[in-house]
Amino acid sequence: MADESPSSGARSLAIHAAIRLLGLGIVLFVGYLTRPLWHGIVYGILYSPGMAVFGGGSILAALVLWFLPPFDVGDSGPPIGRVLREADGPLEVLLSLQGSPGRKLRLFAVAVGVFAVLSVLVGVPAGMLEQRTLAQETMDEATEVEEFPQANPENPRVVPRQVADITTRGSVSYRQHRLGTSDIARMENGSLAWSYAIQPDGFRNRVVEHQRGVLVTDMTRMDDRQIQVYEEDFTYGEGMVLHRSADWNLKKTDYFAKYDDAAVEFSHDGRPYMYYPKTGHEWHLTPLPHTTPTWDGGALLHPDGEIEHLSPQEARSNPILEGQRLYPLTLTRDEMGSLGYRNGIVNQLSVVGAHEGQIEVARLPSGADNAQPFVIDLEDERMSYVTAMEPYGQDTRGLDEVWFADAETGEYAFFGTEEETLTGPERAMGIARSADSQTNWGENFVVTEPVPVTIDGDLWWHIKVSPTDFTDVTRNVFVNADSSRAVEIRDDDAVRSFVAGTVDESDLEPVEGDDTDREVAYYIIITDENGDVVERIPVERGQETTIVEPDDERAGDNRTVAGG
Repeated sequence: MADESPSSGARSLAIHAAIRLLGLGIVLFVGYLTRPLWHGIVYGILYSPGMAVFGGGSILAALVLWFLPPFDVGDSGPPIGRVLREADGPLEVLLSLQGSPGRKLRLFAVAVGVFAVLSVLVGVPAGMLEQRTLAQETMDEATEVEEFPQANPENPRVVPRQVADITTRGSVSYRQHRLGTSDIARMENGSLAWSYAIQPDGFRNRVVEHQRGVLVTDMTRMDDRQIQVYEEDFTYGEGMVLHRSADWNLKKTDYFAKYDDAAVEFSHDGRPYMYYPKTGHEWHLTPLPHTTPTWDGGALLHPDGEIEHLSPQEARSNPILEGQRLYPLTLTRDEMGSLGYRNGIVNQLSVVGAHEGQIEVARLPSGADNAQPFVIDLEDERMSYVTAMEPYGQDTRGLDEVWFADAETGEYAFFGTEEETLTGPERAMGIARSADSQTNWGENFVVTEPVPVTIDGDLWWHIKVSPTDFTDVTRNVFVNADSSRAVEIRDDDAVRSFVAGTVDESDLEPVEGDDTDREVAYYIIITDENGDVVERIPVERGQETTIVEPDDERAGDNRTVAGG
């Protein structure tokens, strides 16, 4: 006959607890060794109110059910169950809900369902408060400017991403490696470039081989474009799996940060490096608990496997990172997206909101092959993230504000159009197409990648014309966001002169077409208020052209566009 004494039941309970503790210890040990795999879940529980309720509550429920002993309501139940059933108090009530493992699973499913509902009830207002707080912080730290900051004429974005990807991949040959996703970095000579990680290709190579280095290709000119390769095996890199990957080791060495941005691949003193911007979160307890994202510095990855985790101040003062993008693009995107809440939560609601002063990130048309924020270079080689904002509304496409974020410091400046609405990227691309009605758009050529460029205090959209196979840039079209005037330029040096505010006729090449015999340098396109072309004026070599805008309050200040 089995020993059913209280002491036997206590021993059984102790054994049960020891076994469960051992099991939990094994789970925690394996979880710690593989912690980068669970980084997103853990980070979400720590810094997301909704996820804290759902994930944290579910884990707590699982732990309680895991440690509770098995319990049968019948007399033939195990000694542990009978001993505990005979006890009086809250424990008896709790255990009366327990039984077989199947019952525990049912209780766990019920608990998960309850926490899911609670997470929604908590997460929705917390999300709105996050947007409102982030918008307030962004506005408080931003400076309004009277005119657009001048673009760097030495670093225009001439080569679109798709053109760079196709032409660069066609210029290199690797059997065990391939070029990763392109991103924007600064070359050692100061030019902006599309950069790539030379990463292993194929399952076997991803397991065994190493990232071979980085490749950078100049984006500021199509002719005589430089492609530079910096080969050195990375101990941890892109395209490598599990514990050999850069992502694994970043999360392993700094677990309480997010790495949402793609790596910035670049070189310094002839050696390849990669930089990963980091995002953190801050808790706000009032009026309801919520969090907002914040810049948490960055991680500098050396080829030998060294990872330097840098604060924002340390990143800005690091000589290796001089001139590179440091501030997270994803954080800029979040901050710009939150500006719709700057006049309050109720103001932006779809039914009861007045939408007074509400703005939203300008939508880009299909075929733009671009995304906001745009990365451009300003004077003195200061990279900036530019975001064009349009008024709230389904049918609005004009610009209301243009925001600039310093890519090194994260400081914001914005230009408000006040009563005047500027041409947005969608209409600018339409103007670029209508500027040349003889081109077979869509079948042979496309307009692509509108990028804002600031010239002499004016905003222009710099648009590229490429064949549909994206193997070249046939010409550049600049559309003035104020007057909708369009200018076509085919020569790299002429693009630089135009961005600088002057056009040197010796740098211009004739434009192919009906006017070649007149040595046309470029065209000025006159459009009406709907963006339709009214007149297409050829400008010859050496011809001095002055444009007068009588409808503009600034028309008294005539500006020479092309000098001879």
